[in-house]
Amino acid sequence: MVLSVHSITPTHPTRAKRRSDHRKENRNTMTREWTEADKVATVSLEGIHKRFGRTTALAGVDFSCRPGEVHSLLGENGSGKSTLVKILAGVLTPDQGRVTVGEDEITRFTPQVAKTHRIATVFQEVLVAPNCSITTNVLLGQHPWLRWRQPRRERHARAEHLLKRLTGVSLDPQTLVEDLSLMRRHQVAVARALAAEPDTLVLDESTAALDLDGRDRLFEEIRALADRGGIAVFISHRLDEVMEIADRVTVLRSGEVVDTLARDHYDMAELLELMSGPDVARAGL
Repeated sequence: MVLSVHSITPTHPTRAKRRSDHRKENRNTMTREWTEADKVATVSLEGIHKRFGRTTALAGVDFSCRPGEVHSLLGENGSGKSTLVKILAGVLTPDQGRVTVGEDEITRFTPQVAKTHRIATVFQEVLVAPNCSITTNVLLGQHPWLRWRQPRRERHARAEHLLKRLTGVSLDPQTLVEDLSLMRRHQVAVARALAAEPDTLVLDESTAALDLDGRDRLFEEIRALADRGGIAVFISHRLDEVMEIADRVTVLRSGEVVDTLARDHYDMAELLELMSGPDVARAGL
């Protein structure tokens, strides 16, 4: 299958001039060089239905991710966010609907197909190998040449650098993940996604276990990816985070899309009403 794509530049200039050493380091040490020749394809889900027994998780959902933007999925628990994420990752197959990347419809969207199209997902569940080292976890799923033929020192250095971008501290890359805190384990999972050098990065509730510094560092990575013309899909139920980072917001309620809104076309009260319904929002719940 030939993937037909076209170049799309970021939808807006960087809104904030962050001059921290962290961001400068990120830009100067990216393994993958992004140029005007890089082509990132729009990822679209159309008419997606998914049921689990008698429970309808998704009912005719349309969702598209455009290069150069951070697109947030917002909704309460049980709204269908995580189900949609797993379809984006190829883990779940929709009962009905279309998945397209660029101009190609993909009839069987699997994790390997997602990887081929440079889609990396960090799930809400902490998916790490606790009895393995930081390096092994961060480079898990990478090309065998990188994992086994690259000198061990270089593998450790790469894993340490990726994790430092998210933590701000140098951790021994040979440390077993089972010896890390829950927050650090989450950051190892994000570092593994960054190691794949994705065009599309999907983050499902990835700030839930982070402190403020960890969240800010993750937001730097998200914004930098979008500024380079990549796609970031940010899933959260936290309104303040969504309003800070998202260029567009799609709100799910009971498995259906309630609305998709662009930045500056909504406020917190409107998002709350879309998530919960007007009666709940008016009650202040």
